[in-house]
Amino acid sequence: MDGAPAEPARPLPLNTALVLVPACTVPFYRYLYDTVGAQYVWWLRRSLADTAIEAILRDPAISVTVLYRGGEPAGFFELDRRQGTVVNLSYFGLMPAATGAGLGVSFLRAAIDAAFGFGARSVTVNTCTADHPRALPGYLRAGFKLVRSLRETWEVPNRLGLAIPERLRL
Repeated sequence: MDGAPAEPARPLPLNTALVLVPACTVPFYRYLYDTVGAQYVWWLRRSLADTAIEAILRDPAISVTVLYRGGEPAGFFELDRRQGTVVNLSYFGLMPAATGAGLGVSFLRAAIDAAFGFGARSVTVNTCTADHPRALPGYLRAGFKLVRSLRETWEVPNRLGLAIPERLRL
């Protein structure tokens, strides 16, 4: 996405709030990452030691924002500003209980607005076939453009105990 959206954002529902977590702890981050990503086989950060996660979270160019609904975490996004004016939406997702509740469009827009609020000239995001089926269409509707498509095979470490959906098995 090479520019901030021109149209006004759809507001988040009244019972929701976005909270930027300035000093996210490793256990809270793991809770967010593991809960949002479990059914989508998010494994890269699961495979890292706590010290590696802590180093990422302490980097001032990394930010974690949590969506709360009714006082409970409903999702999170992570922005990576280490490339200067190109901000990567590294992680974005809803908790299983919040999926399908009509939060996705406004939550994604909040993430995009946060990225441009940090001074981004462009925002990038990556997705894959393991993500929610509405991820790519949602990113495209939000204004992202498809730049490249790759076919990759990943060896998900068995020690992580993730359930690999049959559709993703070789």
